[in-house]
Amino acid sequence: MTDQKFPSVFVSHGAPTIVLEDSPALTFWRNLGKQLGRPRSVLCISAHWGTDAPMVSAAADPETIHDFYGFPEALYQLSYPAPGAPDLARHAAELLSNANLTCGVSPDRGLDHGTWIPLMMMFPDADVPVTQLSIQPALGPGAHLELGRALAPLREEGVLVLASGGAVHNLQSFRPGSTEVSDWAQRFDDWLVSTAEAGDADALVDYRNLSPDGAKAHPQDEHYLPLLVALGAGGEKAGGRVLHRGFMDGDLSMTALAFA
Repeated sequence: MTDQKFPSVFVSHGAPTIVLEDSPALTFWRNLGKQLGRPRSVLCISAHWGTDAPMVSAAADPETIHDFYGFPEALYQLSYPAPGAPDLARHAAELLSNANLTCGVSPDRGLDHGTWIPLMMMFPDADVPVTQLSIQPALGPGAHLELGRALAPLREEGVLVLASGGAVHNLQSFRPGSTEVSDWAQRFDDWLVSTAEAGDADALVDYRNLSPDGAKAHPQDEHYLPLLVALGAGGEKAGGRVLHRGFMDGDLSMTALAFA
C-alpha cells in the first residue's frame, strides 16, 4: 500500500467484449496498472450507475454485476472478487457533505462492468479495495465537475480516483470489429483531447455548444460525465495528459486521460 499522490484517471471502457481478445486498449490497461503502482484503494465513477443524487457503495464484498445482454457466455463467467472499501465510501460521502453535496450510501451495490472490466486488467490480482460512486445524469456536466473537485483530497491519501465512461459513445455507430472511424467521431475526440490538455474546464462542461459534433458523439451525457469528475478531482487548474488513444468497433473511442 502507498500514500503516493495519484492523478485522477479517465478511461473509455468500450464494449464488454473487449476482455475476450487482445487489443491495444487491453495492453494499455495492463501497463497502466504497473505504471501507476498499487493504490491504497480505488474510487470508481462508472457511467453504468446512475442515481438522482450521489451514492457510494459500502459493500464489503461487492458482487460482479454482469449488466449487459446478448453477449458471449464467456463474459458471464467472469468475476472480479476485489474487496470493497466501505471506509473509503464513508469518507467520500463525508467530503461531498462538506462541500454541501448530499450523498447517500448503498449497503450492497456491486461492481458494474464499467468498473470491473478495466480493473481486471489494471489490477488482475483483485487485491485492491474498490468502491463505486454514482453519476447523476439529470444534474448535468457542471455538477459532476463540482463532484470531482470535492473528491480531490482523496488523491493525497493514496486513493486512485478512476472515472470510466467513453470519450465518444454513440451506440448507433457501434460496428463490432470495424476499424473505420467516422469523421465526426475523430473530430470530437481530437477536440476533447486538446481541450482537456489545455485544462479548459468551462469548455468541457459546455461541450454540447462548444465542441464539433458533441451531440452526435454523446446522444446522452452518461458516458461523458465521469470524465468531468476526473477533471475536477485533478484540482482547480488541472490539465489533461493523454494516456491512450484509439478507436474500437467503429466509433467507440478508447481515449484515456490523466488529470493533475
